[in-house]
Amino acid sequence: MKSTPVGRWLPAFLLLALIWGNSFFFIKVAVGALHPLQVSFGRMAIGAATLLVALALSRRALPRDPRLWAHFQVASVVLTTLPFTLFAYGEQYVSSVVAAIWNATTPLCTLAFTLLLRAEKPSASRVAGLGLGFAGVMVVLGVWQPLSGGELGGSLACFGAALCYGLGGSYMGRFITGRRSEAPVVLAAGQLLSGTLQLAVITPLAGVALVDLSAPPAVWWSMLALGGLGTGIAYLLLYWVQVRAGVTTTSTVTYLLPVFAVVSGVAVLGESLAWNQPAGAVVILVAIAMTQGLLRPVRRRAPEPAPPASSRVET
Repeated sequence: MKSTPVGRWLPAFLLLALIWGNSFFFIKVAVGALHPLQVSFGRMAIGAATLLVALALSRRALPRDPRLWAHFQVASVVLTTLPFTLFAYGEQYVSSVVAAIWNATTPLCTLAFTLLLRAEKPSASRVAGLGLGFAGVMVVLGVWQPLSGGELGGSLACFGAALCYGLGGSYMGRFITGRRSEAPVVLAAGQLLSGTLQLAVITPLAGVALVDLSAPPAVWWSMLALGGLGTGIAYLLLYWVQVRAGVTTTSTVTYLLPVFAVVSGVAVLGESLAWNQPAGAVVILVAIAMTQGLLRPVRRRAPEPAPPASSRVET
Protein backbone atom coordinates (compact mmCIF):
# COMPACT_ATOMS: atom_id res chain seq x y z
CA MET A 1 0.00 0.00 0.00
CA LYS A 2 1.40 3.39 -0.99
CA SER A 3 2.14 5.60 2.02
CA THR A 4 0.36 8.92 2.40
CA PRO A 5 2.60 12.03 2.57
CA VAL A 6 3.03 13.32 6.13
CA GLY A 7 1.71 16.74 5.20
CA ARG A 8 -1.71 15.31 4.39
CA TRP A 9 -2.40 13.72 7.79
CA LEU A 10 -0.21 15.77 10.17
CA PRO A 11 -2.73 18.65 10.68
CA ALA A 12 -5.45 16.15 11.66
CA PHE A 13 -2.94 14.36 13.90
CA LEU A 14 -2.10 17.58 15.77
CA LEU A 15 -5.77 18.54 16.06
CA LEU A 16 -6.49 15.11 17.55
CA ALA A 17 -3.72 15.65 20.12
CA LEU A 18 -5.16 19.07 21.04
CA ILE A 19 -8.69 17.71 21.48
CA TRP A 20 -7.71 14.58 23.42
CA GLY A 21 -5.19 16.46 25.56
CA ASN A 22 -7.96 18.74 26.81
CA SER A 23 -10.44 15.86 27.25
CA PHE A 24 -8.87 15.10 30.63
CA PHE A 25 -9.80 18.62 31.72
CA PHE A 26 -13.45 18.07 30.77
CA ILE A 27 -13.51 14.67 32.50
CA LYS A 28 -12.20 16.28 35.68
CA VAL A 29 -14.99 18.86 35.64
CA ALA A 30 -17.67 16.25 34.88
CA VAL A 31 -16.73 13.76 37.61
CA GLY A 32 -17.14 16.53 40.15
CA ALA A 33 -20.91 16.00 39.88
CA LEU A 34 -21.50 12.81 37.88
CA HIS A 35 -20.87 9.10 38.40
CA PRO A 36 -18.04 7.70 36.23
CA LEU A 37 -20.56 5.53 34.33
CA GLN A 38 -22.68 8.61 33.63
CA VAL A 39 -19.63 10.41 32.26
CA SER A 40 -18.80 7.43 30.02
CA PHE A 41 -22.35 6.98 28.76
CA GLY A 42 -22.89 10.71 28.24
CA ARG A 43 -19.72 11.28 26.23
CA MET A 44 -20.37 8.15 24.17
CA ALA A 45 -24.00 9.05 23.40
CA ILE A 46 -23.14 12.64 22.49
CA GLY A 47 -20.21 11.44 20.37
CA ALA A 48 -22.39 8.91 18.56
CA ALA A 49 -25.06 11.59 17.90
CA THR A 50 -22.36 13.89 16.50
CA LEU A 51 -21.19 11.23 14.06
CA LEU A 52 -24.74 10.35 13.04
CA VAL A 53 -25.17 13.98 12.01
CA ALA A 54 -21.88 13.74 10.08
CA LEU A 55 -23.18 10.59 8.37
CA ALA A 56 -26.37 12.34 7.35
CA LEU A 57 -24.51 15.37 6.01
CA SER A 58 -22.14 13.16 4.00
CA ARG A 59 -25.06 11.00 2.81
CA ARG A 60 -23.46 7.81 3.99
CA ALA A 61 -25.13 4.82 5.64
CA LEU A 62 -24.09 2.62 8.53
CA PRO A 63 -22.44 -0.69 7.54
CA ARG A 64 -24.63 -3.76 7.04
CA ASP A 65 -22.00 -6.46 7.50
CA PRO A 66 -22.89 -8.34 10.73
CA ARG A 67 -19.27 -9.47 11.14
CA LEU A 68 -18.14 -5.83 11.20
CA TRP A 69 -20.72 -5.05 13.89
CA ALA A 70 -19.39 -7.97 15.92
CA HIS A 71 -15.91 -6.46 15.65
CA PHE A 72 -17.36 -3.10 16.73
CA GLN A 73 -18.73 -4.72 19.88
CA VAL A 74 -15.37 -6.25 20.79
CA ALA A 75 -13.42 -3.08 19.98
CA SER A 76 -15.85 -0.93 21.95
CA VAL A 77 -15.26 -2.90 25.15
CA VAL A 78 -11.51 -2.25 25.19
CA LEU A 79 -11.38 1.08 23.35
CA THR A 80 -14.34 3.01 24.77
CA THR A 81 -16.56 1.32 27.38
CA LEU A 82 -13.82 0.18 29.77
CA PRO A 83 -11.18 2.92 29.34
CA PHE A 84 -13.70 5.78 29.36
CA THR A 85 -15.11 4.50 32.65
CA LEU A 86 -11.67 3.82 34.14
CA PHE A 87 -10.40 7.31 33.32
CA ALA A 88 -13.55 8.88 34.79
CA TYR A 89 -13.13 6.79 37.94
CA GLY A 90 -9.42 7.55 38.18
CA GLU A 91 -9.83 11.31 37.83
CA GLN A 92 -11.89 11.35 40.99
CA TYR A 93 -8.59 10.78 42.82
CA VAL A 94 -5.78 12.02 40.55
CA SER A 95 -5.29 15.20 38.54
CA SER A 96 -6.14 15.50 34.87
CA VAL A 97 -2.42 15.89 34.14
CA VAL A 98 -1.52 12.63 35.87
CA ALA A 99 -4.31 10.88 33.93
CA ALA A 100 -2.82 12.19 30.68
CA ILE A 101 0.63 10.92 31.72
CA TRP A 102 -0.80 7.45 32.28
CA ASN A 103 -2.44 7.65 28.87
CA ALA A 104 1.00 8.26 27.37
CA THR A 105 1.99 4.69 28.32
CA THR A 106 -0.36 3.35 25.61
CA PRO A 107 2.42 2.58 23.06
CA LEU A 108 4.32 0.63 25.74
CA CYS A 109 1.16 -1.33 26.55
CA THR A 110 0.61 -2.01 22.85
CA LEU A 111 4.14 -3.38 22.49
CA ALA A 112 3.79 -5.50 25.63
CA PHE A 113 0.67 -7.18 24.26
CA THR A 114 2.32 -7.61 20.87
CA LEU A 115 5.29 -9.42 22.41
CA LEU A 116 3.09 -11.39 24.79
CA LEU A 117 1.02 -12.69 21.90
CA ARG A 118 4.24 -13.36 19.95
CA ALA A 119 3.05 -11.24 17.05
CA GLU A 120 6.58 -9.81 16.84
CA LYS A 121 9.99 -11.08 17.87
CA PRO A 122 11.48 -9.36 20.93
CA SER A 123 14.67 -7.39 20.40
CA ALA A 124 17.18 -6.15 22.96
CA SER A 125 16.17 -2.51 22.49
CA ARG A 126 12.47 -3.30 22.88
CA VAL A 127 12.94 -5.38 25.99
CA ALA A 128 15.19 -2.68 27.46
CA GLY A 129 12.60 -0.05 26.55
CA LEU A 130 9.86 -2.00 28.31
CA GLY A 131 12.03 -2.29 31.41
CA LEU A 132 12.78 1.44 31.36
CA GLY A 133 9.11 2.18 30.82
CA PHE A 134 8.23 0.12 33.88
CA ALA A 135 10.75 2.16 35.85
CA GLY A 136 9.10 5.34 34.56
CA VAL A 137 5.72 4.08 35.76
CA MET A 138 7.20 3.51 39.21
CA VAL A 139 8.57 7.07 39.21
CA VAL A 140 5.17 8.52 38.28
CA LEU A 141 3.58 6.47 41.07
CA GLY A 142 6.24 7.64 43.54
CA VAL A 143 6.58 4.16 45.04
CA TRP A 144 9.11 5.43 47.63
CA GLN A 145 6.44 7.49 49.34
CA PRO A 146 3.14 6.36 50.91
CA LEU A 147 0.08 6.76 48.70
CA SER A 148 -3.47 7.06 49.90
CA GLY A 149 -5.83 4.31 48.79
CA GLY A 150 -7.76 6.66 46.54
CA GLU A 151 -4.68 8.08 44.83
CA LEU A 152 -3.20 4.65 44.23
CA GLY A 153 -6.53 3.28 42.99
CA GLY A 154 -7.01 6.27 40.69
CA SER A 155 -3.57 5.85 39.15
CA LEU A 156 -4.07 2.11 38.65
CA ALA A 157 -7.46 2.79 37.02
CA CYS A 158 -5.87 5.21 34.55
CA PHE A 159 -3.07 2.73 33.84
CA GLY A 160 -5.71 0.05 33.29
CA ALA A 161 -7.33 2.33 30.70
CA ALA A 162 -4.00 2.60 28.88
CA LEU A 163 -3.71 -1.20 28.93
CA CYS A 164 -7.15 -1.38 27.31
CA TYR A 165 -6.04 1.02 24.58
CA GLY A 166 -2.91 -1.04 24.01
CA LEU A 167 -4.93 -4.21 23.55
CA GLY A 168 -7.66 -2.58 21.48
CA GLY A 169 -5.43 -0.65 19.10
CA SER A 170 -3.98 -3.77 17.49
CA TYR A 171 -7.44 -5.35 17.27
CA MET A 172 -8.88 -2.31 15.53
CA GLY A 173 -5.99 -2.14 13.09
CA ARG A 174 -6.45 -5.77 12.11
CA PHE A 175 -10.24 -6.07 11.86
CA ILE A 176 -11.69 -2.57 11.41
CA THR A 177 -9.49 0.18 9.99
CA GLY A 178 -8.04 -2.17 7.40
CA ARG A 179 -11.39 -2.15 5.57
CA ARG A 180 -10.72 0.31 2.75
CA SER A 181 -14.32 0.01 1.54
CA GLU A 182 -15.72 1.92 4.55
CA ALA A 183 -15.21 5.64 5.17
CA PRO A 184 -13.68 6.70 8.52
CA VAL A 185 -16.93 8.41 9.58
CA VAL A 186 -18.82 5.14 9.06
CA LEU A 187 -16.35 3.11 11.12
CA ALA A 188 -16.20 5.68 13.91
CA ALA A 189 -19.99 5.95 14.11
CA GLY A 190 -20.36 2.16 14.24
CA GLN A 191 -17.92 1.81 17.12
CA LEU A 192 -19.44 4.63 19.19
CA LEU A 193 -22.97 3.33 18.64
CA SER A 194 -21.83 -0.09 19.85
CA GLY A 195 -20.24 1.42 22.94
CA THR A 196 -23.34 3.54 23.66
CA LEU A 197 -25.50 0.42 23.55
CA GLN A 198 -23.17 -1.39 25.94
CA LEU A 199 -23.22 1.40 28.51
CA ALA A 200 -26.97 1.89 28.12
CA VAL A 201 -27.32 -1.66 29.47
CA ILE A 202 -24.45 -1.69 31.99
CA THR A 203 -25.18 1.64 33.70
CA PRO A 204 -28.77 0.86 34.88
CA LEU A 205 -27.69 -2.65 35.89
CA ALA A 206 -25.10 -0.99 38.16
CA GLY A 207 -27.90 0.98 39.81
CA VAL A 208 -26.89 4.30 38.23
CA ALA A 209 -29.23 6.58 36.29
CA LEU A 210 -28.18 7.22 32.71
CA VAL A 211 -28.63 10.99 33.06
CA ASP A 212 -28.45 13.28 36.09
CA LEU A 213 -30.53 16.35 35.30
CA SER A 214 -29.50 18.03 38.56
CA ALA A 215 -25.91 18.53 37.40
CA PRO A 216 -24.80 22.20 37.18
CA PRO A 217 -24.47 23.94 33.78
CA ALA A 218 -20.65 23.82 33.84
CA VAL A 219 -20.82 20.03 33.95
CA TRP A 220 -23.15 19.88 30.97
CA TRP A 221 -20.94 22.21 28.95
CA SER A 222 -18.00 19.94 29.78
CA MET A 223 -20.00 16.87 28.73
CA LEU A 224 -20.95 18.50 25.43
CA ALA A 225 -17.29 19.31 24.75
CA LEU A 226 -16.16 15.86 25.89
CA GLY A 227 -18.77 14.07 23.81
CA GLY A 228 -18.93 16.27 20.70
CA LEU A 229 -15.22 17.04 20.40
CA GLY A 230 -13.33 14.58 22.60
CA THR A 231 -15.34 11.57 21.43
CA GLY A 232 -17.28 12.30 18.24
CA ILE A 233 -14.89 14.50 16.24
CA ALA A 234 -11.83 12.91 17.87
CA TYR A 235 -12.81 9.39 16.81
CA LEU A 236 -13.50 10.60 13.30
CA LEU A 237 -9.99 12.09 13.22
CA LEU A 238 -8.57 8.91 14.76
CA TYR A 239 -9.96 6.67 12.03
CA TRP A 240 -9.05 9.19 9.33
CA VAL A 241 -5.41 9.36 10.45
CA GLN A 242 -5.13 5.59 11.01
CA VAL A 243 -6.25 4.83 7.47
CA ARG A 244 -3.53 7.15 6.11
CA ALA A 245 -0.69 6.84 8.61
CA GLY A 246 -1.25 3.40 10.16
CA VAL A 247 -2.04 2.27 13.70
CA THR A 248 1.54 2.47 15.02
CA THR A 249 2.13 6.04 13.88
CA THR A 250 -1.28 7.17 15.09
CA SER A 251 -0.65 5.71 18.56
CA THR A 252 2.19 8.21 19.02
CA VAL A 253 -0.43 10.95 19.41
CA THR A 254 -0.42 10.02 23.11
CA TYR A 255 3.07 11.56 23.43
CA LEU A 256 1.58 15.04 23.01
CA LEU A 257 -1.43 14.70 25.30
CA PRO A 258 0.36 15.50 28.59
CA VAL A 259 1.61 18.77 27.08
CA PHE A 260 -1.91 20.02 26.34
CA ALA A 261 -3.22 18.55 29.60
CA VAL A 262 -0.65 20.49 31.62
CA VAL A 263 -1.77 23.76 30.03
CA SER A 264 -5.45 23.24 30.83
CA GLY A 265 -5.00 21.40 34.14
CA VAL A 266 -2.45 23.69 35.75
CA ALA A 267 -3.52 27.00 34.18
CA VAL A 268 -7.30 26.57 34.40
CA LEU A 269 -7.96 24.03 37.15
CA GLY A 270 -5.03 25.13 39.30
CA GLU A 271 -3.68 21.58 39.60
CA SER A 272 -0.21 21.04 40.99
CA LEU A 273 2.51 18.65 39.88
CA ALA A 274 4.95 16.76 42.05
CA TRP A 275 8.49 16.59 40.62
CA ASN A 276 8.29 12.83 40.08
CA GLN A 277 5.29 13.03 37.73
CA PRO A 278 6.85 14.97 34.83
CA ALA A 279 10.18 13.23 35.54
CA GLY A 280 8.50 9.84 35.19
CA ALA A 281 6.74 11.02 32.03
CA VAL A 282 10.12 11.87 30.46
CA VAL A 283 11.45 8.40 31.36
CA ILE A 284 8.37 6.80 29.78
CA LEU A 285 8.77 8.83 26.57
CA VAL A 286 12.44 7.86 26.32
CA ALA A 287 11.43 4.22 26.82
CA ILE A 288 8.86 4.49 24.03
CA ALA A 289 11.50 5.99 21.73
CA MET A 290 13.77 3.01 22.50
CA THR A 291 11.05 0.46 21.74
CA GLN A 292 10.36 2.10 18.39
CA GLY A 293 14.00 2.22 17.38
CA LEU A 294 14.24 6.01 17.57
CA LEU A 295 17.11 5.79 20.07
CA ARG A 296 19.97 3.49 19.29
CA PRO A 297 23.32 3.22 20.99
CA VAL A 298 26.11 4.90 19.04
CA ARG A 299 28.56 2.29 17.90
CA ARG A 300 32.14 3.40 17.59
CA ARG A 301 33.80 2.21 14.45
CA ALA A 302 36.72 -0.07 15.10
CA PRO A 303 40.02 1.28 13.74
CA GLU A 304 41.11 -0.30 10.51
CA PRO A 305 44.04 -2.69 10.95
CA ALA A 306 47.39 -1.41 9.76
CA PRO A 307 48.60 -2.95 6.50
CA PRO A 308 51.36 -5.55 6.79
CA ALA A 309 54.92 -4.23 6.75
CA SER A 310 55.64 -5.81 3.35
CA SER A 311 52.86 -3.81 1.72
CA ARG A 312 53.87 -0.40 3.08
CA VAL A 313 55.21 2.13 0.64
CA GLU A 314 58.45 3.71 1.72
CA THR A 315 58.88 7.41 1.09
